[in-house]
Amino acid sequence: MPEHGRSGHEGRPGTIGSIIRPYGDTTGDGMVQTSFTLPVPAGPKAEGAALQLANKMGIEPAMVVHSHAIDSGYTFFVVYGSVQHLVDLDAVVVEERAYPLLSSSEINGAIRSRLGRKLVVLGACIGTDAHTVGIDAILNVKGFAGEKGLEYLREMAVTNLGAQVTVPDLVSRARAARADAVLVSQVVTQKDAHLRNTRELAAAFREAMGTARPLLVVGGPRFDPAMAADLGVDKVFGRGTTPGEVASYLVHALIPSEEPA
Repeated sequence: MPEHGRSGHEGRPGTIGSIIRPYGDTTGDGMVQTSFTLPVPAGPKAEGAALQLANKMGIEPAMVVHSHAIDSGYTFFVVYGSVQHLVDLDAVVVEERAYPLLSSSEINGAIRSRLGRKLVVLGACIGTDAHTVGIDAILNVKGFAGEKGLEYLREMAVTNLGAQVTVPDLVSRARAARADAVLVSQVVTQKDAHLRNTRELAAAFREAMGTARPLLVVGGPRFDPAMAADLGVDKVFGRGTTPGEVASYLVHALIPSEEPA
């Protein structure tokens, strides 16, 4: 048995209780790999600049394992090296899923028996975002990661509005359809466009519909799930989210926990 007050992991190389180090060639060697672009022409001086930056980031010794010019005055680098930084697992704070993952039959059954009508869902990419791969993966029947999209669920009435939908148009369509939930995908993130668009979305629905607004769910690869309250929406999903996770959340958030008397 581990000694009192000890985690039992002290004997594992590279760990001290909840403290861990990165792993590269051998356990606990602190090796990491990072990539970045510098606004300098490719060549020896550019590689020297990359190594200087890596050293200032705490990567030492560092080596440039890959570099290539991406324009006349820009060079892309991949740098590999060791860091002394440690990670305290006990200090890691993440948002835990507060609802169970349901099967398609469980989702359909909950909507049919406890809501008594189809759950109305609208999805779109807003603003200038034309990348529909995210919203398509969640909504379209073909789905994502082996899971069929929300259109596959018989008890959901799903409409995919596609790309570059304006926020006023989305509000109008949601009101006309009496949507229960609006799902928005944001892939374009330059200069935090995804955050700005999401706040605009939340403000528009709040102003137009008040507390009677539909559930607002946003997702994309650069979102932090803990930012929902700050952005004014009900739920934020990050990269790798599957249709089943989204559908299970909609049931959790919108369907009464008990059947009507």
